[in-house]
Amino acid sequence: MTHSRRLTAAAVAAFIGAMASSPILAAQEVDAEGNVGNAGVAAPAVAYEPPRMPDGTPDMQGIWTNASITVLERPDGVENLVLSDAEAAAVLTATDETFQLSEDAKPTDPDAPAPEKGDNSIRGSGGYNTFWTDFGDQMGRVKGEWRSSWIVDPANGKLPWSPAGGQRATAYAARYRSFDGPETRPAAERCTIGFGSTGGPPMLNVLYNNHYQIVQTPETVAILVEMNHNTRLIRMNDEHRPKALRGWLGDSIGRWEGDTLVVETTNFHPDASMRGAIRHRLFMTPEAKVTERFTRVAENEILYEFVVDDPEVYSQPWRAEMTLRKDEGPIYEYACHEANYSLPNILGGARREEAAASE
Repeated sequence: MTHSRRLTAAAVAAFIGAMASSPILAAQEVDAEGNVGNAGVAAPAVAYEPPRMPDGTPDMQGIWTNASITVLERPDGVENLVLSDAEAAAVLTATDETFQLSEDAKPTDPDAPAPEKGDNSIRGSGGYNTFWTDFGDQMGRVKGEWRSSWIVDPANGKLPWSPAGGQRATAYAARYRSFDGPETRPAAERCTIGFGSTGGPPMLNVLYNNHYQIVQTPETVAILVEMNHNTRLIRMNDEHRPKALRGWLGDSIGRWEGDTLVVETTNFHPDASMRGAIRHRLFMTPEAKVTERFTRVAENEILYEFVVDDPEVYSQPWRAEMTLRKDEGPIYEYACHEANYSLPNILGGARREEAAASE
């Protein structure tokens, strides 16, 4: 079964009427009037004083998560960035993820027959069920507001693709039709970095493993990414390395502007350009520049803002905001390489097809 993220006005209105009975909304405390509460989400304090490191800078350390039903771009059929309680509940209930959480997180029937040929749904050949996913169970809340997308500029909540940029991304993706060797496969498939820009920058939420651990010293801020267990090292008050040195997560340098950590990253690895995921599609050239701003606004929140400037792909720099929420952890190692039987099977299957075609 395929479910569209397109929401019509009629569908939203229908879901508002039924939202109070939705089990997914339990964590958001829907009251008798249909208002969604703020359970587990703290609104930014007006004059919050963050904990300090010995050098006086704000303490960003800890384990944080950006798991959310809200994603990079705004769903079709939703006009506003900021949602009322009723609108947030309606969008939440109407999304694919809510369907999967409420209907498809059931144990797999061991006596079920093989799926029908061509059935790529989550219950077909596309997977077993959604028990292993962890994309969150609530809409994103930023600056005390429910958000329909992380993108705030452009105002429509959509990526501002240029015609040439879209063509470039399509041409780049065509390389994945090659199965000649591991080098032609996507970086996430090869376990070098996580899919969907989860490691970033920008750091985006995906289907699971949406945790980050921040460790900081005066000279370096390290961000451990749960997905694929990458670690991004941000060198403080430094200059970018030569362009020939391109890391999987780019080259990041940082500085403090008051209580905000500002990070500038460029020189991305060319194999990390396509950052597609099930819930968003993102493409960035190696020369793209990402400017991130981390501000601790509450005991359990970091306001995470970023701007992507990539004129070869987008018609304008685009800006987004999200909240990183404190979590207890711990983060367990994601042993992608050790269990990556998919890649040899993919390549082996291609060789089998070639042999069959030559007979």
